[in-house]
Formats: sequence, C-alpha cells, structure tokens
Amino acid sequence: MGTDDAGVEADFCAFVDGRQASLRHAAWLLTGDLALAEDLVQVALVKSWPHWPKLVGSAGAEAYVRRTLLTTYSSWWRRKWRREVPGHVPDVAGRDEPSQLAISTSVKSALLSLPPRQRAAVVLRYFEDLTEAQTAEALRCSVGNVKSQTSRALDKLRAFPGLGELLVEGAEP
Repeated sequence: MGTDDAGVEADFCAFVDGRQASLRHAAWLLTGDLALAEDLVQVALVKSWPHWPKLVGSAGAEAYVRRTLLTTYSSWWRRKWRREVPGHVPDVAGRDEPSQLAISTSVKSALLSLPPRQRAAVVLRYFEDLTEAQTAEALRCSVGNVKSQTSRALDKLRAFPGLGELLVEGAEP
C-alpha cells in the first residue's frame, strides 16, 4: 500500500469514527431494529469504500454514504425475502430513564408504522436535519414529493396513539 493509499484509508477511518453513531441512529430509525441498523451501516460503508478515493476531502462524501445507506435500505424493503428473523430478544434499557424509554419506544413504533418512503423522508428531514432539497437529492425525487411525503407522514405521526401526549409534555424524542 502506497502513501496515497494510506491517506485514503486514514480519511475513511476518520469518517467512520466521526459519523458511525449518526449513521447507525439514522439506520435504526429506518429499520426499527438495532442489529439490522448496524448491518445496514456496515453494508453502506463497504459499498462506499471502493469509491472513497474520489470522495476524499470532498463535501459530498457524507452525502454519498447517506445515499448508499438509503438505497441499500430501499433494496432491502423492496425484496420479498427480508432476511432471517430471530426469535424475540428483549431490548435492554441501559441507562435510559423510564420516561425516555417510553418516548423512545413510542417514537420507534410511530416511525415503524409509516411506509418506508415516508419514514425515510421524516428521518432525513427531522432526525438528520437535512433541507428539503438535500432530502430530495438523497431520495432521488422532487422537492414537492419530499413535502408531500413528510406532510402525510406527520399527519400519521400526530394521530399515532400516545405519541402526541409524550411530545406535548416537552420531552424530546
């Protein structure tokens, strides 16, 4: 491996170290399953690696990985076969307070009730804090479609049982 290759690898490792938690969070919001989210991030990073030399130092590197994450997610939910489904393993609460756990569970349930396209639009717009134009670019659709998808999704989320009360209390998801 040459000096140039080492710099590319170092840049990729730095990117992964800095963005992995955020990518995993977005993937979890999309999939609703931590193990599947970790798999999704791993696959997206593996798919991005061969293209990294072109992306080193560019502002588009993060957008490229995010787009790869979304297309991989889309290809997974479009397939009829959705991989193996393990038996139920209870979630571990960790250090979350009970109220935060309730909010987290409600948000997860509400997001999972949305169709995949609406879920992706909401995750990108409100959890990843992208603009409508950036979201449209990531989803490869028009800005109007992003507005429509997020509007429909927000209507469904507002009507989701228990979510409205949690959010009105001032707690953040």
